[in-house]
Amino acid sequence: MSDANAPLADVLERLGELTGRAGRLPEVLDVAGLSYRTGIPVGVVVELLSGGRAPEACLAQRVRQRLDFIRETRRRPDGKRYSLDELARIAGTSRQWLSEWRKSGMPSLEHTDRLRRFFGLPAGFFTADEQEALYEALQPELQCLEAEADPLLRLRESGLVRLAARAPQMNAHQLATLADLAEMIIASERAGRSADAGSAADLKGAGRA
Repeated sequence: MSDANAPLADVLERLGELTGRAGRLPEVLDVAGLSYRTGIPVGVVVELLSGGRAPEACLAQRVRQRLDFIRETRRRPDGKRYSLDELARIAGTSRQWLSEWRKSGMPSLEHTDRLRRFFGLPAGFFTADEQEALYEALQPELQCLEAEADPLLRLRESGLVRLAARAPQMNAHQLATLADLAEMIIASERAGRSADAGSAADLKGAGRA
């Protein structure tokens, strides 16, 4: 990979180490979920996870592809696909303008941001290239695997392990504060895992629908 792709390459290397599947990450990662969150087609996600490259695309092509991806993967509460009229209303514009956008691939930042927020999409969803988008989407996966491999990692990053080493010099109030901080981190970690599990279940349910 080129220097521009080095951050993704580093993450893939680390994920390969943690999973023991270097070069075979599509076998252990949620490819469909990564595609859903990034707007990158499944085949391209697999190629990137395997160390390959995404097809070359200009910004206009990328924006147009991501808009079409939303129409294909996001559904109304009744399970039907959003019409162009509905997407135009969500974006705060007209169907005619949205149609022109689909042709040119060059929308306004205001309209794309409205769509992004409505569908709960990450920042840069419409404009980030495939390597950037996948790099960001893999961060939670990496953090979770690193936490499993090294349970004390988050404590060290927060400074709690260093503080705990000073416990003999701490008074009762300081020790109570340290314990509270540890409990907050543990509770936050549990909540995050519960949310991830719920999202995975929702995705599987959507896939079966």
